Amino acid sequence: MAKKSKKKKIEILETKRTKEIELLKSIVEELVNKQAVPLIDLLSEKKAVNEFSIAEKLGLTINQTRNILYKLSDFGLVSFTRKKDKRKGWYIYFWTLNSYQSLILLKDKLEKKLEELKNQLKVRRETRFYVCNTCSIEVDEETALINNFTCPECEGVYTLSKNDELIKESGKNIDKLKAEIHLVDGEIKKYQEKIDKSKERKIKKEEKDKKKKRELSRETKKLELKKALKKSEKEKRIKSEKKKIVKKKTKRNKKRKNKKKKI
Repeated sequence: MAKKSKKKKIEILETKRTKEIELLKSIVEELVNKQAVPLIDLLSEKKAVNEFSIAEKLGLTINQTRNILYKLSDFGLVSFTRKKDKRKGWYIYFWTLNSYQSLILLKDKLEKKLEELKNQLKVRRETRFYVCNTCSIEVDEETALINNFTCPECEGVYTLSKNDELIKESGKNIDKLKAEIHLVDGEIKKYQEKIDKSKERKIKKEEKDKKKKRELSRETKKLELKKALKKSEKEKRIKSEKKKIVKKKTKRNKKRKNKKKKI
C-alpha cells in the first residue's frame, strides 16, 4: 500500500510539472515566438545548459539562440552564468530556467485570462446575442437591431443564440483556470518557502560569522592587553633595576670620596 501511495504521489507531481511546462510554453510562444518553445523542455530538464548545446538541439545559429535567450532573460524567465574557455580564451554562457519567476509570470497571465473570461461570462449573462446560421456570425442585440435582424452578408434572418450552453462552457473554462491558478500558486508557495529558508540560513550564518568576529576581536584585545601589561611590567622592572644600579654606583662613589678625604 505504501509503495502504491508513493507511486501515486510521484505520478501526481509529474502531471503537475507537465501541466506547468505546457502552460509556460504557451506563454513563451506569446512573449517571444514558436522557435523559443522547445527551449523550455531543454532548460526544464537540467541546470546550466551550454548555449552551443542549446543552439545545436534547436537547430538554430548561436546568434538566433542568444536572441531568444536574451528576450526570455528580459522577462526574468532565464538566468546565466559564464565561464572562460581556457583553450580558446572566450566566454561560454550557461543558461538556467528561473522556475520561480516563470511561475510568477504564469500566475499573472492566468489571472488576467480568468478576469477576461469572467467579464465575457458577465456580458453573456446580461446581453442577448443573435446568430446567422448560414454565415455562423454572432452579433449582440444592438448590432442585430441596427441591421433589422438581417445578416448583411447573406441577408438571412438572425436567430437568438443559445446562451445557456455557452454560459455553461464558460463556467467550465473558468473552473479549469481556477484549478490551474491554484496549482501554480501551490508551487509558488513551495518555492517561496525554499527562498525564505535559504534567507534564514544566510542570516543565521551571517550572525554566526559576526559572533565569531566579535569573539575573535575580544580575544585579540585580551591578548593585546596582556602583551601591553607584560611590556609595562618589563619596563618597570628595567627601570627599577636601573635605579638600583644607579644607587649602587652612587654608594660606591660616595665611599671612594670618603676614603680619599680620610687620606
